[in-house]
Amino acid sequence: MNTVRLTTAQALVRFLAHQYSERDGQEQRLVPGVWGIFGHGNVAGIGQALLQAATTGEADLPYYLARNEQGMVHASVAYAKMRDRLATFACTASTGPGSTNMITGAALATTNRIPVLLLPSDMFATRAADPVLQQLEDTRGGDVTVNDAFRAVSKYFDRVSRPEQLIPAALAAMRVLTDPAETGAVTLALPQDVQAEAHDWPLSFFRRRVWHVGRPVPEPAAIERAARLLRNAKKPLIVAGGGAVYSGAETALRAFAEATGIPVADTHAGKGAVPWDHPYAVGGIGSTGSYAANELAKEADVVLGIGTRYSDFTTASRTVFANPDVTFVNLNVARLDAVKHSAEPLVADAWLGIQALAGALTDWEVDPSYRERTRDLIARTREIEDRCFTIGHRPLPAQTEILGALNSVLDDRAVVINAAGSMPGDLQQLWRARDPKAYHVEYAYSCMGYEVAAGVGVKMADPSREVVVLVGDGSYLMMAQEIVTMISEGLKVIIVLVQNHGFASIGALSESLGSQRFGTKYRYRNGDSGQLDGDVLPVDLAANASSLGADVLHAATVEDFRTAMEKARASSRTTVVHVETDLYGPNPPGHGWWDVPVSEVSALGTTQAAYETYAGHKQTQRHYL
Repeated sequence: MNTVRLTTAQALVRFLAHQYSERDGQEQRLVPGVWGIFGHGNVAGIGQALLQAATTGEADLPYYLARNEQGMVHASVAYAKMRDRLATFACTASTGPGSTNMITGAALATTNRIPVLLLPSDMFATRAADPVLQQLEDTRGGDVTVNDAFRAVSKYFDRVSRPEQLIPAALAAMRVLTDPAETGAVTLALPQDVQAEAHDWPLSFFRRRVWHVGRPVPEPAAIERAARLLRNAKKPLIVAGGGAVYSGAETALRAFAEATGIPVADTHAGKGAVPWDHPYAVGGIGSTGSYAANELAKEADVVLGIGTRYSDFTTASRTVFANPDVTFVNLNVARLDAVKHSAEPLVADAWLGIQALAGALTDWEVDPSYRERTRDLIARTREIEDRCFTIGHRPLPAQTEILGALNSVLDDRAVVINAAGSMPGDLQQLWRARDPKAYHVEYAYSCMGYEVAAGVGVKMADPSREVVVLVGDGSYLMMAQEIVTMISEGLKVIIVLVQNHGFASIGALSESLGSQRFGTKYRYRNGDSGQLDGDVLPVDLAANASSLGADVLHAATVEDFRTAMEKARASSRTTVVHVETDLYGPNPPGHGWWDVPVSEVSALGTTQAAYETYAGHKQTQRHYL
């Protein structure tokens, strides 16, 4: 057997450089590069290996410097999402806090079913130096390290305690990264001494490998059962999730809706699979869903879920599908999701499944009156949206007006990025996406701080698109430092920084739950009340963004904002457009509910009243059995 002597880290770098994914005849690098921040745990291991690869040319695996370990995972996830989960980055971090900083990113990736490869450094496998700097000493066992915290949030976890263990671990990692039904965060914990330890590696380990991402074919009997349910439906509804986008099923879905007349609602991950102005697109569904989608959901007798995991926001905490006889048909590549709500499962690739269903329903369509009802509901929804865009709120503009202006100045291919706060709810109702990649809202984990880092990943995935990060001051303060990475990598991104001096989303939720917006404003502590309800803090986030290297434009009105956006689009540099909006809204009218428990007993009248409302909603909640 032909071998080559390399360290474990050098072997891993060489291995990753030769991994490819393939779907429908299209091949691409599975791991096109490595994000990292170096410390004592990886500087002489993975760091040395990446330097050697770049210097000698023995492996093509570019290195990218991040400013926060969580941020580099977010950037990798955003990249993979834009690339339909067919490519992602590896992320290397040092021991201790460097590694544990990645745990939130790992949870986000796994919750969203997005692949990312994490390489946290670990303590000495030999325990020759014990305890080392940043080591957790666990009295329950000597083999426990902080990296064990990754187990709960990873789809695959392994600790490479001997060099030769890398071979099965690396192959298993690639398997999970390229499995659309099982993918998520993959973690290979690398003890710092093992990274630098030499081994004689079989050359075959470094051969070019192509991991074929298959399209599971629907079972004919399952298609027959699903088609039978749809044929008997009077008021069917499609819920399109992220799986419809990742499988590239957009064209097939539009044709299916047109042929059958079944309206299409979407989740955050599925928005854009059917263009907003398509005659059968009824908008977002669920807790912050549109009027049309939620009205149709109330009446639906058969719900065809395509690539959705049915989060509580999608189902309005299991209240939006109100028909007592509703039945579900779930087309999903993952059986976990296909069987939810006691559905008739159709475990298959979304694109192939839609085509098969279309073939089974060639002579069937909904009653013309149902098509007419869909049109009427869409027209009513457009009126609601237009009022939100043009409300003329003063003295500060409403956030909905800024979203309307932003939508009007961007072209169809521009990507808007968001994750948390009040914006996802406003966006789900109001954003008008025509392109399936134009709406990039991470709402499975709804992670504050995702937005700016995601802008880096999205721009790297498709430099031809305008990338717009839409971020509130709460999320900006969580993690904005990857602006520096945008500057260093020469990436042009527009950041729309909406400042309202508080947590608008949680503030409104707190008020509705009787908690009086407690702890949701950025204020001085009041000496009289002892609470954080004093004057507004003198925080200048625009100056902060400028200090990180971005150009900054200010907008005081909606028209100012339009003008600033045109300037930002014309620029070749990362530009922050700063605008203040009203913390108190107004927001789009609500058409759904979200189950957030209210204190059952309370001395506060506001909480008592909120509990009565909550108890009423709980009466409509169902198990969909």
